[in-house]
Amino acid sequence: MLLRIFISCFFGYLILIGSVSADDFDAAFGDEFSDNQAVAEKLIADPLQTLNRGTFWVNDKLYFYLFKPAARGYRLVLPRPARVSVGNFFSNLATPIRAGNALLQLEFRKFGTETYRFVINTTFGIGGLFDPAESVAGVKKQVEDFGQTLGRYGFGHGFYLVLPIVGPSSLRDATGVFVDSFADPIRYVNLETVEYMGVKFLDAETRLSLDRETYEGIVHDSIDPYLFIRAAYAQRRLAQVGEDTYNVNIFEGPLFDGDLLNPFDWFGF
Repeated sequence: MLLRIFISCFFGYLILIGSVSADDFDAAFGDEFSDNQAVAEKLIADPLQTLNRGTFWVNDKLYFYLFKPAARGYRLVLPRPARVSVGNFFSNLATPIRAGNALLQLEFRKFGTETYRFVINTTFGIGGLFDPAESVAGVKKQVEDFGQTLGRYGFGHGFYLVLPIVGPSSLRDATGVFVDSFADPIRYVNLETVEYMGVKFLDAETRLSLDRETYEGIVHDSIDPYLFIRAAYAQRRLAQVGEDTYNVNIFEGPLFDGDLLNPFDWFGF
């Protein structure tokens, strides 16, 4: 690190006195990092940007004036350990979605992982309220959905979509969410529509209440949050289907969960 700082300062000094050009500096300094060049950023087509921006604006207002205030109130009513248990319960119920897609992708290790987690967490975790599979055995949940499955088999995004309430998605991933909704066990519980929507809303608000102001940070730090989220979503999904991305340090959390607030689930499609 000290060597890099010295080189930077030295060439900067030479530039100031006119001994070398800025291009010489870039070439010399860039060579040191030539082995770690990031791959080119891969973007997602956005022919419906005007419509998407309108939906993004509506989602933004819903977030700040409805969903986030509700999540903060939820925090006051239920302590964090209890909310974590509620989140664990819903996550355990969604195992068929993750395990099924792992199997479709011929990812047998991931399929076995999800099956193991379901058995352990359902039994020793008291119906999935706790996660001993990870906390004790160190076996973490796999992130698999039908959008990823399509991506693994070469299907592209098509084009970018901002869905009402759901947020960032694409033609491929929206189709994946629809297909995944048929593997959701809650769909097959004998609930009235209002009750079903209430359960899905509780699931969403639980995860949102555990989020550490991810979206607020994006809005505060980004010149154009819409463009930032679009790029982050595209890169994260590329990473999840096994493609190289220019930056894999993409957000993990409720903001990019396709089933966070999912109208397909809410209305039982």
